[in-house]
Amino acid sequence: MSDKIELIIISGMSGAGKTIAMQSLEDLGYFCVDNLPLTLLPKFFDLLSESGKVKKVALVIDMRSRAFDQDLISPETDALISATHAKTVFLDASDEALVSRYKETRRRHPLSTEGRLVDGIRKERQLLEPLRQRAQLVIDTSNITPRQLREDMFHKFETQTEQVFHIDVLSFGFKYGLPIDADIVMDVRFLPNPYYIPELKELTGLDTPVYDYVMKQAQTEDFYQRLLEMLVSVMPGYKAEGKTSLTIAIGCTGGQHRSVSIARRLANDLGNAYPVNLSHRDVNRRKEGVNRS
Repeated sequence: MSDKIELIIISGMSGAGKTIAMQSLEDLGYFCVDNLPLTLLPKFFDLLSESGKVKKVALVIDMRSRAFDQDLISPETDALISATHAKTVFLDASDEALVSRYKETRRRHPLSTEGRLVDGIRKERQLLEPLRQRAQLVIDTSNITPRQLREDMFHKFETQTEQVFHIDVLSFGFKYGLPIDADIVMDVRFLPNPYYIPELKELTGLDTPVYDYVMKQAQTEDFYQRLLEMLVSVMPGYKAEGKTSLTIAIGCTGGQHRSVSIARRLANDLGNAYPVNLSHRDVNRRKEGVNRS
Protein backbone atom coordinates (compact mmCIF):
# COMPACT_ATOMS: atom_id res chain seq x y z
CA MET A 1 0.00 0.00 0.00
CA SER A 2 1.37 3.38 -0.99
CA ASP A 3 1.84 5.91 1.79
CA LYS A 4 1.52 8.71 -0.75
CA ILE A 5 -2.24 8.37 -1.10
CA GLU A 6 -4.13 11.14 0.67
CA LEU A 7 -7.34 9.79 2.17
CA ILE A 8 -10.34 11.70 3.48
CA ILE A 9 -13.17 9.84 5.21
CA ILE A 10 -16.55 11.58 5.08
CA SER A 11 -19.22 10.42 7.47
CA GLY A 12 -22.19 11.88 9.27
CA MET A 13 -25.91 11.99 9.69
CA SER A 14 -28.26 11.24 6.82
CA GLY A 15 -29.37 14.61 5.46
CA ALA A 16 -26.46 16.56 6.95
CA GLY A 17 -24.71 17.22 3.61
CA LYS A 18 -22.38 14.29 2.90
CA THR A 19 -23.20 14.35 -0.81
CA ILE A 20 -22.34 18.05 -1.10
CA ALA A 21 -19.11 17.50 0.81
CA MET A 22 -18.15 14.64 -1.50
CA GLN A 23 -18.95 16.64 -4.64
CA SER A 24 -16.84 19.51 -3.32
CA LEU A 25 -13.86 17.20 -2.87
CA GLU A 26 -14.44 15.77 -6.32
CA ASP A 27 -14.15 19.30 -7.73
CA LEU A 28 -10.86 19.60 -5.83
CA GLY A 29 -9.48 16.62 -7.71
CA TYR A 30 -10.22 13.80 -5.26
CA PHE A 31 -11.22 10.36 -6.51
CA CYS A 32 -14.51 9.93 -4.65
CA VAL A 33 -16.28 6.70 -3.76
CA ASP A 34 -19.69 6.75 -2.13
CA ASN A 35 -20.66 3.83 0.10
CA LEU A 36 -17.79 1.47 -0.66
CA PRO A 37 -18.26 -1.62 1.54
CA LEU A 38 -15.50 -1.32 4.12
CA THR A 39 -14.65 -5.00 3.80
CA LEU A 40 -13.37 -4.09 0.32
CA LEU A 41 -11.25 -1.17 1.53
CA PRO A 42 -7.94 -3.09 1.79
CA LYS A 43 -8.37 -4.47 -1.74
CA PHE A 44 -9.36 -1.03 -2.98
CA PHE A 45 -6.14 0.47 -1.65
CA ASP A 46 -4.10 -2.34 -3.16
CA LEU A 47 -5.58 -1.47 -6.56
CA LEU A 48 -4.82 2.22 -6.05
CA SER A 49 -1.24 1.43 -5.11
CA GLU A 50 -0.77 -0.80 -8.13
CA SER A 51 -2.07 1.84 -10.53
CA GLY A 52 -0.06 4.66 -8.99
CA LYS A 53 -2.29 7.18 -10.74
CA VAL A 54 -4.65 8.20 -7.95
CA LYS A 55 -3.10 10.24 -5.15
CA LYS A 56 -6.15 11.82 -3.50
CA VAL A 57 -9.12 9.73 -2.39
CA ALA A 58 -12.33 10.57 -0.53
CA LEU A 59 -14.63 7.86 0.84
CA VAL A 60 -18.12 8.20 2.28
CA ILE A 61 -18.83 5.92 5.23
CA ASP A 62 -22.31 5.93 6.68
CA MET A 63 -25.11 3.70 7.88
CA ARG A 64 -25.36 1.94 4.51
CA SER A 65 -22.07 0.16 5.26
CA ARG A 66 -23.87 -1.90 7.91
CA ALA A 67 -25.48 -3.89 5.10
CA PHE A 68 -22.08 -5.58 4.61
CA ASP A 69 -20.62 -5.49 8.11
CA GLN A 70 -22.40 -4.94 11.41
CA ASP A 71 -19.44 -2.89 12.63
CA LEU A 72 -18.99 0.34 10.70
CA ILE A 73 -15.22 0.14 11.18
CA SER A 74 -13.59 -3.20 11.91
CA PRO A 75 -10.16 -3.46 13.59
CA GLU A 76 -8.59 -4.23 10.19
CA THR A 77 -10.22 -1.23 8.55
CA ASP A 78 -9.31 0.96 11.49
CA ALA A 79 -5.66 -0.07 11.16
CA LEU A 80 -5.69 0.77 7.45
CA ILE A 81 -7.22 4.18 8.06
CA SER A 82 -4.60 4.90 10.71
CA ALA A 83 -1.78 3.74 8.43
CA THR A 84 -2.88 6.16 5.69
CA HIS A 85 -3.14 9.06 8.15
CA ALA A 86 -6.67 9.63 6.91
CA LYS A 87 -8.50 12.83 7.71
CA THR A 88 -12.00 12.19 9.01
CA VAL A 89 -14.83 14.68 8.45
CA PHE A 90 -18.17 14.28 10.20
CA LEU A 91 -21.24 16.15 8.94
CA ASP A 92 -23.74 16.80 11.70
CA ALA A 93 -26.96 18.76 12.16
CA SER A 94 -29.57 19.21 14.85
CA ASP A 95 -32.54 16.86 15.05
CA GLU A 96 -34.80 19.79 14.17
CA ALA A 97 -32.81 20.62 11.01
CA LEU A 98 -32.72 16.99 9.88
CA VAL A 99 -36.46 16.53 10.44
CA SER A 100 -37.13 19.68 8.42
CA ARG A 101 -34.96 18.48 5.53
CA TYR A 102 -36.63 15.08 5.43
CA LYS A 103 -40.04 16.73 5.46
CA GLU A 104 -39.04 18.93 2.52
CA THR A 105 -37.76 16.05 0.41
CA ARG A 106 -40.45 13.60 1.58
CA ARG A 107 -37.77 10.95 1.93
CA ARG A 108 -37.88 8.16 4.49
CA HIS A 109 -35.07 7.92 6.98
CA PRO A 110 -33.23 4.58 6.58
CA LEU A 111 -33.72 3.70 10.26
CA SER A 112 -37.34 4.80 10.63
CA THR A 113 -39.10 2.33 8.34
CA GLU A 114 -41.28 1.11 11.20
CA GLY A 115 -41.34 4.13 13.46
CA ARG A 116 -41.21 7.89 13.74
CA LEU A 117 -38.71 9.93 11.77
CA VAL A 118 -37.22 11.44 14.90
CA ASP A 119 -36.65 7.96 16.37
CA GLY A 120 -34.68 6.95 13.29
CA ILE A 121 -32.54 10.08 13.52
CA ARG A 122 -31.76 9.47 17.18
CA LYS A 123 -30.90 5.83 16.55
CA GLU A 124 -28.54 6.81 13.73
CA ARG A 125 -26.91 9.44 15.92
CA GLN A 126 -26.22 6.84 18.58
CA LEU A 127 -24.75 4.36 16.10
CA LEU A 128 -22.52 6.99 14.48
CA GLU A 129 -21.23 8.48 17.72
CA PRO A 130 -17.96 6.48 17.63
CA LEU A 131 -17.22 7.95 14.19
CA ARG A 132 -18.05 11.44 15.40
CA GLN A 133 -15.74 11.07 18.37
CA ARG A 134 -12.78 10.10 16.19
CA ALA A 135 -13.36 12.79 13.55
CA GLN A 136 -10.71 15.50 13.22
CA LEU A 137 -13.27 17.88 11.73
CA VAL A 138 -16.95 18.14 12.69
CA ILE A 139 -19.10 20.48 10.58
CA ASP A 140 -22.53 21.41 11.90
CA THR A 141 -24.74 22.20 8.90
CA SER A 142 -27.87 23.08 10.89
CA ASN A 143 -27.77 26.76 9.96
CA ILE A 144 -25.72 26.89 6.76
CA THR A 145 -26.74 26.60 3.13
CA PRO A 146 -25.40 24.00 0.69
CA ARG A 147 -23.35 26.76 -0.97
CA GLN A 148 -21.81 27.73 2.37
CA LEU A 149 -20.92 24.10 3.06
CA ARG A 150 -19.29 23.86 -0.35
CA GLU A 151 -17.27 27.02 0.29
CA ASP A 152 -16.24 25.66 3.71
CA MET A 153 -14.97 22.43 2.13
CA PHE A 154 -13.03 24.37 -0.47
CA HIS A 155 -11.50 26.58 2.20
CA LYS A 156 -10.40 23.64 4.34
CA PHE A 157 -9.11 21.29 1.65
CA GLU A 158 -8.04 23.40 -1.32
CA THR A 159 -4.27 23.63 -1.51
CA GLN A 160 -2.38 26.67 -2.72
CA THR A 161 -1.31 24.84 -5.86
CA GLU A 162 -4.85 23.93 -6.87
CA GLN A 163 -7.04 26.15 -8.99
CA VAL A 164 -10.60 24.89 -8.91
CA PHE A 165 -12.26 27.59 -10.98
CA HIS A 166 -11.53 27.37 -14.70
CA ILE A 167 -12.86 28.92 -17.89
CA ASP A 168 -13.82 27.27 -21.17
CA VAL A 169 -13.67 29.63 -24.15
CA LEU A 170 -15.51 28.28 -27.18
CA SER A 171 -15.94 29.64 -30.69
CA PHE A 172 -18.98 28.55 -32.68
CA GLY A 173 -21.18 29.33 -35.69
CA PHE A 174 -24.74 30.52 -35.17
CA LYS A 175 -25.79 28.70 -38.32
CA TYR A 176 -25.08 25.43 -36.52
CA GLY A 177 -26.93 26.31 -33.32
CA LEU A 178 -26.09 27.75 -29.93
CA PRO A 179 -23.87 25.72 -27.57
CA ILE A 180 -26.24 24.31 -24.97
CA ASP A 181 -23.64 24.45 -22.19
CA ALA A 182 -22.68 28.13 -22.60
CA ASP A 183 -22.95 30.43 -19.59
CA ILE A 184 -22.11 33.61 -21.52
CA VAL A 185 -22.73 34.02 -25.26
CA MET A 186 -21.24 36.89 -27.25
CA ASP A 187 -22.29 37.62 -30.85
CA VAL A 188 -19.48 39.07 -33.01
CA ARG A 189 -21.32 39.03 -36.34
CA PHE A 190 -21.21 42.83 -36.39
CA LEU A 191 -17.45 42.81 -37.03
CA PRO A 192 -16.03 43.06 -40.59
CA ASN A 193 -16.18 39.62 -42.19
CA PRO A 194 -12.99 38.08 -43.66
CA TYR A 195 -15.20 35.76 -45.70
CA TYR A 196 -15.56 38.50 -48.28
CA ILE A 197 -11.79 38.87 -48.72
CA PRO A 198 -10.92 36.35 -51.46
CA GLU A 199 -7.51 35.41 -50.06
CA LEU A 200 -8.97 34.93 -46.54
CA LYS A 201 -12.19 33.17 -47.43
CA GLU A 202 -10.89 29.60 -47.12
CA LEU A 203 -8.66 30.32 -44.13
CA THR A 204 -9.75 30.43 -40.48
CA GLY A 205 -9.07 32.47 -37.39
CA LEU A 206 -6.33 30.00 -36.59
CA ASP A 207 -4.36 31.45 -39.50
CA THR A 208 -2.35 34.61 -38.89
CA PRO A 209 -3.70 36.59 -41.89
CA VAL A 210 -7.31 36.16 -40.71
CA TYR A 211 -6.47 36.86 -37.07
CA ASP A 212 -4.58 40.03 -38.02
CA TYR A 213 -7.39 41.20 -40.29
CA VAL A 214 -10.00 40.83 -37.56
CA MET A 215 -7.87 42.42 -34.86
CA LYS A 216 -6.69 45.43 -36.85
CA GLN A 217 -10.22 46.78 -37.19
CA ALA A 218 -10.81 49.80 -34.94
CA GLN A 219 -14.25 48.58 -33.87
CA THR A 220 -12.79 45.20 -32.97
CA GLU A 221 -10.32 46.72 -30.54
CA ASP A 222 -12.94 48.90 -28.89
CA PHE A 223 -15.36 46.00 -28.56
CA TYR A 224 -12.71 43.59 -27.31
CA GLN A 225 -11.43 45.87 -24.57
CA ARG A 226 -14.97 46.42 -23.28
CA LEU A 227 -15.68 42.68 -23.40
CA LEU A 228 -12.50 41.81 -21.54
CA GLU A 229 -13.15 44.44 -18.88
CA MET A 230 -16.67 43.15 -18.33
CA LEU A 231 -15.58 39.52 -18.06
CA VAL A 232 -12.73 40.27 -15.66
CA SER A 233 -15.13 42.23 -13.45
CA VAL A 234 -17.70 39.42 -13.17
CA MET A 235 -15.36 36.45 -12.60
CA PRO A 236 -15.07 36.99 -8.82
CA GLY A 237 -18.84 36.94 -8.59
CA TYR A 238 -19.12 33.60 -10.36
CA LYS A 239 -16.46 32.17 -8.05
CA ALA A 240 -18.24 33.55 -4.99
CA GLU A 241 -21.43 31.80 -6.11
CA GLY A 242 -19.57 28.50 -5.97
CA LYS A 243 -19.17 27.85 -9.70
CA THR A 244 -16.13 25.77 -10.58
CA SER A 245 -16.26 26.45 -14.31
CA LEU A 246 -17.57 29.04 -16.73
CA THR A 247 -18.16 28.55 -20.45
CA ILE A 248 -17.84 31.66 -22.61
CA ALA A 249 -19.07 31.13 -26.17
CA ILE A 250 -18.08 33.53 -28.96
CA GLY A 251 -20.21 33.21 -32.07
CA CYS A 252 -20.17 34.43 -35.66
CA THR A 253 -22.14 33.13 -38.63
CA GLY A 254 -20.18 29.99 -39.44
CA GLY A 255 -17.63 29.77 -36.64
CA GLN A 256 -14.67 30.00 -38.98
CA HIS A 257 -13.16 33.50 -38.92
CA ARG A 258 -14.27 36.18 -36.46
CA SER A 259 -15.36 34.05 -33.51
CA VAL A 260 -12.19 31.96 -33.70
CA SER A 261 -9.98 35.05 -33.70
CA ILE A 262 -11.74 36.69 -30.75
CA ALA A 263 -11.81 33.42 -28.80
CA ARG A 264 -8.06 32.95 -29.29
CA ARG A 265 -7.25 36.38 -27.93
CA LEU A 266 -9.73 36.09 -25.08
CA ALA A 267 -8.36 32.73 -23.96
CA ASN A 268 -4.85 34.13 -23.97
CA ASP A 269 -5.75 37.19 -21.88
CA LEU A 270 -7.98 35.36 -19.38
CA GLY A 271 -5.28 32.71 -19.09
CA ASN A 272 -3.14 35.22 -17.22
CA ALA A 273 -5.45 34.87 -14.22
CA TYR A 274 -7.34 31.57 -14.61
CA PRO A 275 -6.88 28.10 -16.09
CA VAL A 276 -8.44 28.31 -19.56
CA ASN A 277 -9.45 25.67 -22.10
CA LEU A 278 -9.89 26.87 -25.69
CA SER A 279 -11.90 25.02 -28.34
CA HIS A 280 -13.38 25.82 -31.75
CA ARG A 281 -16.55 23.85 -32.34
CA ASP A 282 -17.18 24.69 -35.99
CA VAL A 283 -13.83 25.95 -37.30
CA ASN A 284 -13.50 23.16 -39.87
CA ARG A 285 -17.15 22.55 -40.49
CA ARG A 286 -18.53 23.04 -43.96
CA LYS A 287 -22.03 22.79 -45.38
CA GLU A 288 -22.07 22.08 -49.09
CA GLY A 289 -18.83 24.04 -49.47
CA VAL A 290 -20.42 27.33 -48.33
CA ASN A 291 -19.45 28.89 -45.01
CA ARG A 292 -20.06 32.59 -44.50
CA SER A 293 -18.51 33.14 -41.08
